[in-house]
Amino acid sequence: MKMNHKNKEKFMISPGVISPKVTIPPLENGDKLTRAEFERRYEAMPHVKKAELIEGIVYMSSPLRIERHGEPHSIIATWLGNYWAATPGVGSANNATVRLDNDNEPQPDVLLRIKHWGQSQISEDDYVEGAPELIVEIAASSASIDMHQKLKVYRRSGVQEYLVWRVLEEDIDWFCLQAGEYIARSTNANGIICSQVFSGLWLDKSALLARNIADVLEVLQQGLASVEHQAFVQQLADMYPF
Repeated sequence: MKMNHKNKEKFMISPGVISPKVTIPPLENGDKLTRAEFERRYEAMPHVKKAELIEGIVYMSSPLRIERHGEPHSIIATWLGNYWAATPGVGSANNATVRLDNDNEPQPDVLLRIKHWGQSQISEDDYVEGAPELIVEIAASSASIDMHQKLKVYRRSGVQEYLVWRVLEEDIDWFCLQAGEYIARSTNANGIICSQVFSGLWLDKSALLARNIADVLEVLQQGLASVEHQAFVQQLADMYPF
């Protein structure tokens, strides 16, 4: 390939001498990196589908099994996707990189955010910047990270609600941020957990753990038909008309 004058300036270290090609080191589990260096290495490895920077340390996921991750992830994505479809002004994403601070760039399994006046924005290079209002993690082999390091990072960054599906333990933790601390939400008398931020986002805990997606969606529809959800949709519209 013919090298133009501008490209020559990038590679010349002295007249008539071309520098060797720069090699970008690969990402490795346990690497301690700045966010900028993490992004540089990640972008140079397009075959890697999921890597995260948590408190300055790189975590790379193992191959994902369908029962432990793939199916639970799909159920959660369907649940939140239906809420998203019925609630103009919110957005959802699967496995989207989130820039929280200089030491933390997680890639949550699923997130839900308020688009126009929420805590997060979309950067010019198409990343989420700032804390989404709700993050969901499917925790099997990653449970220790999700329930400790990530929990602390999400709390400190101001993620308002954090839901962890502990697949191997067959349980769910739904935390809400109150006065700087995460408080676990309990089910109501009907076995339903209701979001504190996203009115009408209702979850039948037993149905989810049983992977009964029809019942999960039926209860969600009840939440979407509630007066609380209608008021939330109107509030979103008043803040940013669609």
